[in-house]
Formats: sequence, C-alpha cells, structure tokens
Amino acid sequence: QVQLVESGGGLMQAGGSLRLSCAASGRTFSSYAMGWFRQAPGKSREFVAAITWIGGATFVPDSLKGRFSISRSNAENTLYLQMNSLKVEDTAVYYCAARNQPPLRIGLADYDSWGQGTQVTVSS
Repeated sequence: QVQLVESGGGLMQAGGSLRLSCAASGRTFSSYAMGWFRQAPGKSREFVAAITWIGGATFVPDSLKGRFSISRSNAENTLYLQMNSLKVEDTAVYYCAARNQPPLRIGLADYDSWGQGTQVTVSS
C-alpha cells in the first residue's frame, strides 16, 4: 500500500504557473505508474497526466499538452505536475494516484492508491 500526500495548490492568476507535488510513502516500490487527476465543482474527476516510475514514459491528453507536464524524483519518492499558462477552467481539486501494474492507464479504476487532493483556484 502506498500513501500519497499532495501539496502546492493555492490561488493563482490566469496565465501564471504552479507546480504541484505528491509525496509517496509506504510500499513505493510496488508502484508502476503515477498519475494526476482533477475534479472541478459539479463535474466528474478527469485524467490529467501519468508517468511510469521506472523509465519515465509520460502521457498527457492533447487538451493539456503544451501547458501541463508531469515528472518524478525517484530518489525523493515525489511526483510533480508543472502547470503553465493557467486558465480559470483549470480550477479544481487535483489528486495524485498510483497504479501497481503495467501498462499505463488513464481511467479512475486503473489506479490503486489516492491522495486527498490539493485545491487549485485560478482567477481571471
């Protein structure tokens, strides 16, 4: 079992940048991939980005590619989400998640461990 704690959220102006962090602890060696999801008020949780822990293969949807990027520090067991050119529509609670088995997937049910989320609010 992996414990995940997100941090770095807050209030930002549109056009600004923010980096979210996710600290992993526990059985981190069992994680194959890490992902970021977000959930805006009144909407379902959506996939943002994912990365394999070993190898660092990434996937970001076309809708976010170019603005969002995912990375990780294996030595520090930390996942990151770099968010640039923020839009009001990016306002959401952002969640970190871990998947135990290959291959890389993008569905909610494909992930085994979840953090509690961190709020990102973008103002115009």
